[in-house]
Amino acid sequence: MSNSQDVRDAAVDTDDGGHDATPMTAQERKVILASSLGTIFEWYDFYLYGALAAIIARQFFTALEPTSAFIFALLAFAAGFIVRPIGAVVFGGLGDMIGRKYTFLATIVIMGVSTALVAVLPTYSTAGAFAPIALVLLRMLQGLALGGEYGGAAIYVAEHAPQNRRGAYTAWVQTTATVGLFLALVVILATRSLLGEAPFAEWGWRIPFALSAVMLAGSLWIRLSMSESPAFRKMQEEGKTSKAPLAECFGQWKNLKIIVLALFGLVAGQAVVWYTGQFYALFFLTGVLRVDPTTANILIAIALLIGTPFFVVFGTLSDRIGRKPIIMAGLLIACLTYFPLFKMLTSMANPDLAAAQERVQIVVKADPMTCSFQGSPIASETDFTSSCDIAKRALAQLAASYTNVALPSGSATEVHIGGTVLAPPNGHLTAEGDRFETDSLFEISHFRKELLPDVLKEAGYPVKADPAKINHVGVVAVLVALMLLVTMVYGPIAATLVEMFPTRIRYTSMSLPYHIGNGWFGGLMPTIAFAMVAQNGDMYHGLWYPIGVAAVTFVVGMFFIRETKDVDIYAKFLYWHPNRLRK
Repeated sequence: MSNSQDVRDAAVDTDDGGHDATPMTAQERKVILASSLGTIFEWYDFYLYGALAAIIARQFFTALEPTSAFIFALLAFAAGFIVRPIGAVVFGGLGDMIGRKYTFLATIVIMGVSTALVAVLPTYSTAGAFAPIALVLLRMLQGLALGGEYGGAAIYVAEHAPQNRRGAYTAWVQTTATVGLFLALVVILATRSLLGEAPFAEWGWRIPFALSAVMLAGSLWIRLSMSESPAFRKMQEEGKTSKAPLAECFGQWKNLKIIVLALFGLVAGQAVVWYTGQFYALFFLTGVLRVDPTTANILIAIALLIGTPFFVVFGTLSDRIGRKPIIMAGLLIACLTYFPLFKMLTSMANPDLAAAQERVQIVVKADPMTCSFQGSPIASETDFTSSCDIAKRALAQLAASYTNVALPSGSATEVHIGGTVLAPPNGHLTAEGDRFETDSLFEISHFRKELLPDVLKEAGYPVKADPAKINHVGVVAVLVALMLLVTMVYGPIAATLVEMFPTRIRYTSMSLPYHIGNGWFGGLMPTIAFAMVAQNGDMYHGLWYPIGVAAVTFVVGMFFIRETKDVDIYAKFLYWHPNRLRK
């Protein structure tokens, strides 16, 4: 379909208002392949950091104690998500003014270069504070690039797709994030296996980042071979492109209203479900259940491989029954099943831990006024000096879930593990306040490294998951269930967002709610959830965050989002206009 008018005619003409079963043309396959491959490479670059968060915490945040270092590493991971809406505004505006193709080229170059530079970035041990600062800046560049990437890819495919197969076609773009994550995990596993754990942790982790330079060359070649979107070319020919897309999107309430509804009625919930089902599940396996990282990556990769085709399944189904029913069902099921699914994950991946929690409860009894906020990402060890803080930090580092009981003011802290009661020490700082006194340090170390671990061991709490006891099939089954929820909410959403906005400002107005939702609500999900766990003590407490966001999105979506599958995306009207099916 090289002629733009032919493409437009194909997009709006159907046999009987039903669903076109015509096979995909060679040109359409090329459009989907070219858009998807380049986007896969961008997601690969972006998610490498998340998959290597534990190693990056040790390499770049060694000035912090382990719990804070991991939370801060997750926060640095989230920095790329925080700036994604800025990239959506900047590149979305360019995409609406100068075209989809050239915006694609700019985003892929920025993403590839910033990822490759991580491969040569000095660590904290050699460059001090410069290392984490530079890392965060590179993450922000990645976020800016990705902010302009996804919307362009989804729009490019949607504007080539036949009217009644838009969900199926754009669903291929929806697979790219998961495939990019899968590719990142496979490269990490292969590198780790070839080098061994110690060399990989020391320097081998740089290799997956360095491979980004090779992928950049391939992606550039792919992008250069692409032609401009027919819908955008038609607007150019008719002189109808937007001269000020930002003003049109945000200066006119009729457009801004749809952006707000898209965010809170669709994308926010979709985002937390996506990151819970993939990234948080991975972090939960390794950080909480103490499954070996290689094993965890393999199990996640298998689940991704099984679950990925369902993006296309649900995208195609949305062409028949609608986008809204599938997305809303996914949100509701996630709210109802997250707690049982993650508890099943515990029993399958670390049955000794699950059994110990059932048999022996850990309780921290303390004066609440002596307990600091445990989820701070910038705190150092010397910021936690009370016996309550020392007890909670020690339990968190051992991945031991506990409950809290408030004692009267002035009461001493007690840690109850079954019938055993421990009295954690208070920490006393030197006159300079930059470290613990020698005697105090000895007591704290003894409590953390000997007394508490010994008592936990006697109570049956494992130091790590026993590889021989992991139910691999069961773990994969739970992970696939989480993935199916991801595919339900994510598979149809690209088509939905494309159909909600007019062509002249589609790139900007679609990209912003998508990247606010996935960048802020979704990207911050692991950081917020682990901070909630660190503060509360219950290893499942962080799930309240995605459940809460998904529940709000479900309510807003049910009442305020209308079905979009029959919208003519070439019409000038917004999707709920009474004449929405024809211009």
